[in-house]
Amino acid sequence: MSFSILIQAAGGLALFLLAMGMMTDGLKTFAGAGLKRLLERWTDRPLRGVASGALITGVVQSSSAVTVATIGFVNAGMLTLTQAIAVVFGANVGTTVTSWLVALVGSGFKISAMALPILTVGVILRIAGSGGRWASLGEALAGFGLFFLGLDLLKESLGGFAGGFSASVGEGGGDHWAMYLGIGFLITLLTQSSSATLAIVLTAAGTGVIGIEAGAAGVIGASLGTTSTAAIAVLNATANARRLALAHILFNLVAGAVALTLLPLVLFLAGALTSWLNLEGSPAILLAAFHTLFKLIGIALLLPLIPWLARQLDRFFRSAEEDLSRPRYLDKTVATTPELAVEALAQELERMQELVTGLVHAALTREGMTEAAGARQVAAVEELYHAVTRFAATTRSGKMSPEMVDELTVAVRSARYLAEVAEQVSSIIRLRQSRRTLPEQTVRTLLDRYLDWINQLLTAEESGGDLVDETGALYQKLKAAVLHAIVDGELDEDRGQVILDDLSALRRMLDQGLKAKAAIGRPDVKQTVLPAED
Repeated sequence: MSFSILIQAAGGLALFLLAMGMMTDGLKTFAGAGLKRLLERWTDRPLRGVASGALITGVVQSSSAVTVATIGFVNAGMLTLTQAIAVVFGANVGTTVTSWLVALVGSGFKISAMALPILTVGVILRIAGSGGRWASLGEALAGFGLFFLGLDLLKESLGGFAGGFSASVGEGGGDHWAMYLGIGFLITLLTQSSSATLAIVLTAAGTGVIGIEAGAAGVIGASLGTTSTAAIAVLNATANARRLALAHILFNLVAGAVALTLLPLVLFLAGALTSWLNLEGSPAILLAAFHTLFKLIGIALLLPLIPWLARQLDRFFRSAEEDLSRPRYLDKTVATTPELAVEALAQELERMQELVTGLVHAALTREGMTEAAGARQVAAVEELYHAVTRFAATTRSGKMSPEMVDELTVAVRSARYLAEVAEQVSSIIRLRQSRRTLPEQTVRTLLDRYLDWINQLLTAEESGGDLVDETGALYQKLKAAVLHAIVDGELDEDRGQVILDDLSALRRMLDQGLKAKAAIGRPDVKQTVLPAED
């Protein structure tokens, strides 16, 4: 291979990668809201999730972008893991659109002749759009134009290389499928783009550099290589991101293994498909059809298993918050025996109380604690509360005594008290963050004392009624001091209102926390009730 041909091939590949990035970024921005709505609303069943994942990936030309968005929806609670896995499987099918684009450009369709007009229109829109949605569409169109130009360069460079290579290696490519599998994997690993590998493989097959079976092995290698991209991307990511990456890897391993095992059959079916579409005659078209078919094989095999797979993956990569939210003592085997169920609930409530107490103490004393960190732990407590409620609801017995019913009711009520305490943690964090900017030393001193007394009341093993009364009086003094600062103009009215709301939330938190301690069995606070707020 001459140096000029190598430079031309490298330039074509670089232009292709640049074009793919522009297409993805532009289309994501231009159609982002609609694609998000589709992802939110059209994933209620696995098959629909697969379809939406394929459609969105086909539009934005990036399975990675779709996967990242899906992970965000899962972490926000908008999608379940089952729905997300279906979307990721569909994204694998959507990536085959790139193969068809590459194949059509090099197979007699003069799409490349439109490259410069498309590029021109794209640049005009990019400049005239002034950073809006039309500018994003212009960026995407410019990416399409560069896409075609890059493929033309790649095609010409590999065509010049075909003469001496095809006779010695390309015709025997079927005997060396493992080598081409490894080449496809390695190129994807190095470029971190399966689309780039597919462009090279399909163009090489179309220009006669490699044979059909070698190209098919390269296509499978590119699909396996893209799993390395997913694995690298989630090394330090969330638990849901790791689960989805593992599902993505499993999909490509299963589909690739089946396609390799049945390679002659899948190629035969790909040939039949191209014949039916009147597209036969081009190796690149045949490989594009093969790429689509082997991804569909993976869908056919794994689609029925998605719910089961989600349950299995849920056991892996559990975050600290997820471990906290999983009940430790509530087992369905004891739910049929009310006496055992009540005992299990008592143990779980003690554990829940320890979690909430630790969370409140951290919010009151730990420097630098953020609302985001607190929100994750609050969500874990909320999930544990729902688990307690579900467990109590499943405890059924015709012989259950009224006393047993009362105990179950108290357990659920206590769990709700604790959940409500946890919900106010963000108010503690905001108050501590705003402390340094409070206008006068009196307010700061009162706030520090108020937070310290709340910490004593909710975290101490014993807390007397006198301190409860003093804390109520202190709350009134603190509220009056904040109102005075607002009237004197020392504190902005909007900011002062936020502080007052947070103080009110803390008062409710203290009230619910004391009720929880009493209900769970702290006799020293059973008669403790806060006075009504003025």
